[in-house]
Amino acid sequence: MAMNVGQESSDEDEVVSTINTTPLVDVMLVLLIIFLITIPVVLHDIAVNLPKERNQPRKTKPENITISVNKEGDVFWGQELITDNEKLVARLKKEAVKDPQPEVHIRGDLGARYESIGRVVFDCQRASIVKVGFILEPPANNAGG
Repeated sequence: MAMNVGQESSDEDEVVSTINTTPLVDVMLVLLIIFLITIPVVLHDIAVNLPKERNQPRKTKPENITISVNKEGDVFWGQELITDNEKLVARLKKEAVKDPQPEVHIRGDLGARYESIGRVVFDCQRASIVKVGFILEPPANNAGG
């Protein structure tokens, strides 16, 4: 028994010049089905008026108390120098009973000792001030790099 593996004819050397479009049609049909399924989901949104973005810097309220501590450890209430811790506590206690209670914003110098700023935080605690925050320098925007 003999088996014929290849034909010895000249027809084998011809180049097939037609494109097999069957895989292309299969892919196109699959894409068409996917689009037909997803288009109704995209089109049936509920009409909602969304709020516009507003980026406004937070304004300091006039009722907020600003306490500054300079590099030497001197404490200032606004522009007024406070020389005694007990005077600071007494003034903070007067402010603590107000409704709504004002916030205390501490502006500490970069070179100030932690002890000086910590003493102001402790005085706020003794006076029952609920909200104490620190004011920081915002980072500079380096657009160039």
